[in-house]
Amino acid sequence: MNPYQSALSQFGYGPFALFADLWHYKKLVWRLARREIEARYRGSFFGLFWSLFTPLLTLAVYSFVFSVIFKSRWEQFADKKGAFALVLFSGLIVYGIFSECLIRAPGGILENTEYVKRVVFPLEILPCVAIASALFNAFVSTLVLLIAYLFVLGLPPWTALLFPVVLLPLLLCTLGISWFLHSLGVFIRDLRHVVGIVISMLAFVSPIFYPLTAFPVDLRTWVYLNPLTNILEQTRDVLFWGQVPNWSMWAVNMLASWVICWLGFLWFCKTRKGFADVI
Repeated sequence: MNPYQSALSQFGYGPFALFADLWHYKKLVWRLARREIEARYRGSFFGLFWSLFTPLLTLAVYSFVFSVIFKSRWEQFADKKGAFALVLFSGLIVYGIFSECLIRAPGGILENTEYVKRVVFPLEILPCVAIASALFNAFVSTLVLLIAYLFVLGLPPWTALLFPVVLLPLLLCTLGISWFLHSLGVFIRDLRHVVGIVISMLAFVSPIFYPLTAFPVDLRTWVYLNPLTNILEQTRDVLFWGQVPNWSMWAVNMLASWVICWLGFLWFCKTRKGFADVI
């Protein structure tokens, strides 16, 4: 029996099986993620420096456009020039994790057909590799954000330490949706175009460029159906307003994300048998 089959027979498909399965392949996920990050910058003159330069340039452009040209201000930082760009950039970090993984997801299997046809390989770790790569980019962007924060606003509040905790429901939800899209992308080739359009639209209907209070009251219920809404609000709470997350809301998000993650894992494992026939 090959290692992949023995792992599945050992862990099964229960709600906790996906965590045991991912832990079993943690070293493989790490190696593939590191290889992907290195390949992204291999051959370029500055190499991994681009992972730092890109968020620096992005933050500089947003700071200039919104602080100098539009003179935008966040209500809580009305007298702080450049604070709007920092708040906006924090939202883009959260959105970047979600969008980077889901845009790649429909083509994830199609771009790795050698793993389907020729090698016995745990295909379910491919979305995890994408998330690990996205988290590396988010980590570098967060370092840039914190350095800029020191110059513009001073020391961040202690609640900034809770930022990784705030991201946990987002990571689980993103992983679950990625498993769905990885599988469906094999059978529906147009899905990648649909997902690209939806993700682009999501950037403007999520409270990234504006606070949630900017939405009409009668529409806010619908806005909360957006998986990014609560994460974005709690990100601002811990990074800028010095408030701890609403733990009851966080727990609800965590439970819902866990269910989505498990269902995505279950769907992927049940449909992967047909990948070789379609590819």
